[in-house]
Amino acid sequence: MKKLRVIAVMASLPLFCGQAMAQDQDVKAPVSGAPRTQPREKHEMTFFVTSENPGKGGDLGGLAGADAYCKKLATAVGAGNHDWRAYLSTQGPGAVNARDRIGQGPWYNQKGVRIAADLADLHGDTVELARKGNLINKATIVTEKGDIVPGEGDKPNNHDALTGSQMDGRAWTDSADHTCKNWTSSTDGKAYVGHMDRTSTGFGGSWNATHDTQGCSLEAFRKNDGAGLFFCFAADSK
Repeated sequence: MKKLRVIAVMASLPLFCGQAMAQDQDVKAPVSGAPRTQPREKHEMTFFVTSENPGKGGDLGGLAGADAYCKKLATAVGAGNHDWRAYLSTQGPGAVNARDRIGQGPWYNQKGVRIAADLADLHGDTVELARKGNLINKATIVTEKGDIVPGEGDKPNNHDALTGSQMDGRAWTDSADHTCKNWTSSTDGKAYVGHMDRTSTGFGGSWNATHDTQGCSLEAFRKNDGAGLFFCFAADSK
C-alpha cells in the first residue's frame, strides 16, 4: 500500500513542477504567440511651469536669474541634473529668442507625458505641425510638483505664462516693452504672455503669445489672470 502511495506521489511531481515552471515563465516571458508587453518607460521631467513667481513680478533677475530659479525649483524635486532654461525672450540690442535657449527636445512633463518632440513641433513651424498642434493644454502643463495650474473657469485663474515672445518663439522687434525691461522691472513696462490652458482671447489662446499684461507687478499680473509664472525647459533633453 505504501509503495502505491509513493509511486502516485512521484508520478504527480512532473505535473506539479511543470505547473510551477509555467507560472514562473508567465512572469518572465509571455505566452507563446502573444505580443510581449513592456512596462511603460518613465521619462525624466524636462519641462514644467513654475509653481510660483520668485516674488518680484516681472523682475526675475534677467535671464540668468530666471534660469537659476528654474534650476532651484527642479532641484527641490530631485530634477536638478539638467541645464534648465526659462522660456523667455528679450528685446533691443542683443535680443534673445526664447526658442533658441531651450535645446532641441523632446520635452516631458512631470507625469512623463511628452509635450513636444522638438522645436518645430513645439512652435508649429509647418502648416501640418501647426494644424496638429503640440500637447500643451491645461491637463499637461503641470508644475515641477506635478500640479495643474488653475485656468479659465477656475478661481483664481492663473493661466497667463510670461514669455515676452511671439508665437514662433522669437523676440518682439517693435519699440513697445513686452519683457518688463528684459525681466528686470517689477513696476514699469509690460510683459507678453501666453495662455497655458490655450483658452480665451488673442491668437486663439496661444500657449506662448496671447496678450500684454497691464504692468510688471504681481498685482498687475493678477488683473490679467496671471501669477507671474513661466515655463522651464531642459536644454539638454534627449
